[in-house]
Amino acid sequence: MQIKTDKYKLYAVAGFVAFFAFIFFADSQAGSDDLYKNAKFRQVRNKAFGFGEKLVYDVQYGFIKAGEGTMQIMKKPLNIKGRQAYDLRFSVKSAASLDLFYHVRDRYRSAIDVKGIFPWIFEQKIREGGYRHYFKAFFDQLGHKAYANKKKYKVPEYVNDVLSAFYYVRTLDLASMKPGHLIHLKNFWKDSTYTLSVRIHKRKIVEVPSGKFRCIVVEPVDMQGGLFRNIGNIYIYLTDDEVKMPVKVATKILIGEVSAQLTHYSGIKGTLKAKLK
Repeated sequence: MQIKTDKYKLYAVAGFVAFFAFIFFADSQAGSDDLYKNAKFRQVRNKAFGFGEKLVYDVQYGFIKAGEGTMQIMKKPLNIKGRQAYDLRFSVKSAASLDLFYHVRDRYRSAIDVKGIFPWIFEQKIREGGYRHYFKAFFDQLGHKAYANKKKYKVPEYVNDVLSAFYYVRTLDLASMKPGHLIHLKNFWKDSTYTLSVRIHKRKIVEVPSGKFRCIVVEPVDMQGGLFRNIGNIYIYLTDDEVKMPVKVATKILIGEVSAQLTHYSGIKGTLKAKLK
C-alpha cells in the first residue's frame, strides 16, 4: 500500500510512534551503600514481571505499519547502592517507509528497585526528525531528592518516573478495582513532580498478532514525561490475570485510530491465564 504524503497524517502517525517510545546512581554525597542496603524501604509483592521479560509491538495506522517498539527487562540486574534493580529499556523506531518523512529513534531507560518497585535512575534520549533531546534524573529515595539538570529537587516518598509508574501499576490488584476507580501516583520529570492518575475501565476481549486475550482497560490521565502526551485519550489493554501484560495501546486521532499491538513476547514471569488462543 502506498503511503500518502499528507504532512498532517505523517506527523500524527510519527508523533504517536515517538510518544509510544505508550536507566546507575551517581550522587556519592547521598550516603554509603550500607545505608541504602539496610534502609527499611517498602516491599511490593510482584507476580507480574521479572528479569528477561521482552515485549515487542507493531505501531499501526490502519493497515500501515508506522514503527516498532520494544520494552524489555534485561536478564542481569543492576547493583545500585547495594540493592538490586531491574534494568528496564524501552525503544521505539519509525518504519523504513516513514523514515524519509519523519525519522524517529527514541530510547528510554529506568533502573527500578526489585523489592520496592521505585526508580533510582531515569534516562531519555529523543531523536525525532531534526529534534534532539536528552534528559537524565537520579533519585535519592532515602533522602527524597531528585538530581537533574545540574540541580537538586525535593520529591515525595517513592516518586516515580513515567516507566516505573507503569510497571508499579502492573503489580497492583487491578481485578479488584471497579470501573471508574482512579490510581494516583507521584511522578517526577524535567524539574517538577506531578500527579499521574490511572483510570480503570471495563474489561474487554482483544485480539492482537500475539494472540487473543481477556483484558482490563486502563487510561493514563494527565501523563507527562515524554510518553503519550497531547494526542488524546490513551487506552492500555492489560491481560486480566496476575501478569497484566500490555497487549495493546490505542488512541483516536482526527484521521482514525493509531495502535501499538503486541507481536511477540518472551520471558514472562507468571502464567497468562487470560490468553484465550
